[in-house]
Amino acid sequence: MEWVSLIFRKERDIAMLTTSQAQPLFKQRILDVISHNLPGVLLCLAITGVAYCCQQVEEFLCGKIWLEMLNLALIVGVAVRAVHKPDLLWQPGIRTCSKTLLNIGIVLLGASFSIDAAFSAGPWLLVGVMGLVAFSVIFTTCCGRLVGLPMPQTLLVACGNSICGNSAIMAAAPTIHAKDEDIGATIAFTAAGGLILVVGLPLVAPFLPLDSRTGGALAGLTVYAVPQVTAAASAFGGNAGHIGMLIKLMRVLMLGPVCIALSVIHARLNRGKIQHTHRAPQMVPWYIVGFIIMMIARSINVIPHDIIEPLSLAANFLTILAMAALGLCIDIRSVFRAGLPLLLTEGFSLLGLICASMLLLRVMF
Repeated sequence: MEWVSLIFRKERDIAMLTTSQAQPLFKQRILDVISHNLPGVLLCLAITGVAYCCQQVEEFLCGKIWLEMLNLALIVGVAVRAVHKPDLLWQPGIRTCSKTLLNIGIVLLGASFSIDAAFSAGPWLLVGVMGLVAFSVIFTTCCGRLVGLPMPQTLLVACGNSICGNSAIMAAAPTIHAKDEDIGATIAFTAAGGLILVVGLPLVAPFLPLDSRTGGALAGLTVYAVPQVTAAASAFGGNAGHIGMLIKLMRVLMLGPVCIALSVIHARLNRGKIQHTHRAPQMVPWYIVGFIIMMIARSINVIPHDIIEPLSLAANFLTILAMAALGLCIDIRSVFRAGLPLLLTEGFSLLGLICASMLLLRVMF
């Protein structure tokens, strides 16, 4: 959180000054931080605006949204970076959007989910979904290692496909200190895989022996983006959309535990390096703790119902800004160099997830 450190860099010096001296100095530091970050933030806002226009055109031409603003913001950011790499003037604001604002968005996202909704379908279904997520993470990790994909990208693919796509990737990335190139390449391939599922499920729905309940459950178990679950489940009719969203919620609830587990494992594997740099390991990222606190607060009705939707919209907007910033950090040539191993891992991961989901449906329904 660079802007926070800038504000409080000389906290001791300010504390030694009188109130009349400290107040103007603090205001000046705030203004310095704003001017330092403003160009990059404005650039990310402009890319977000372009992504919104692209989504509107897409909906007008296709009748529905296949690529959301999250993915479009990433694509536009990558395109801008390919034309001209932002220089040092833009970098502070870009980093603020891709890290600080994203983490705040993850915390706000917790207010969109209630633990009660997950348990309303019965404990065994929740246990089954938890088992599926755990299997998918482990299976994808094994596939990635077998094809030679670097561990950071392997774990990001595992989290993205198993939980909730872009949000899971962006939440897990800081816990394993993934590079921007790893994040961007993973999001690009995961988005392509998710798009295949959204388009493919409605096409094959007439040939699958599934009713509305099991069809909606299949969409909730395999499709990663919340709006895309609704689109994929709609092909099965009935209350498929409701079932799909409920199961999707159960998968999202695994975001916190999985990120905490990755953080603990990464800290242990890098314990020597952390001790060498004389830094204490951060076992649980603050934004994951915040996510869980917000989710609990929503579940016990501490958060007023009227502000839940605004908080959700704010979380989505901050995530889109982070995607735009991430696109500006990605060298497209690095993405192409990641090619075949990442493609194979993504393909095997989706295949394993679909097969495991069908097996779970046979057992549970």
